[in-house]
Amino acid sequence: MTLGVTLARGGSKGLPGKNIRDLNGKPLIAWTIEAAKASRMINRYVVSTEDPEIAAVAKEYGAEIDVRPSYLAEDHVNRWEVLKYLSDRFGFERLVLLQPTSPVRPKGFIDDCIMEFINKGADHLATGYMFHDGPYSEIQGRNRQEINPFFVDDGNVYIWRRVMIENDIRYGGKVIEHENSRKASIDINDGFDFWIAGKVLEDASL
Repeated sequence: MTLGVTLARGGSKGLPGKNIRDLNGKPLIAWTIEAAKASRMINRYVVSTEDPEIAAVAKEYGAEIDVRPSYLAEDHVNRWEVLKYLSDRFGFERLVLLQPTSPVRPKGFIDDCIMEFINKGADHLATGYMFHDGPYSEIQGRNRQEINPFFVDDGNVYIWRRVMIENDIRYGGKVIEHENSRKASIDINDGFDFWIAGKVLEDASL
């Protein structure tokens, strides 16, 4: 069984009300909910939140809500603690984390990630893009093609086998770096990211 999860805590500091802020005619979180519900490989999908407003919006768009305990909604709590909590509550073989701050997901992208994860017997998968850059002191005066690219985690899709979460192994075993297009690798942290995402989502070719 594949469990899809979106973690959506209230009280964003960088961009207040971020998860339910309007993005091209619908709340930000709705883009992720719709992508998850369109997946044929996700068997069950839940939105974990402690915020009543986020829960109401997520439910409006058809998501199952798992009410997060208040002690897991404090500023110092990281997502891994919440995933471990969810692993105790739900049965699954693999967990797919879909962050609400990554609204751009081409049709079929989630299922492509899950299929690769299964077919290659992976323990962990992360999406991202190849980045041709580096510290100024290392790249100054060099042509772009001379710089070795490296993989940048874009936060769009993460997958773990259940045993990884239960044993607190965040990164290890057989890891797949699934390349995403640069255009779809948007992770919203501020108003500029929000504006960029809106422009990308206007592109009907996605």
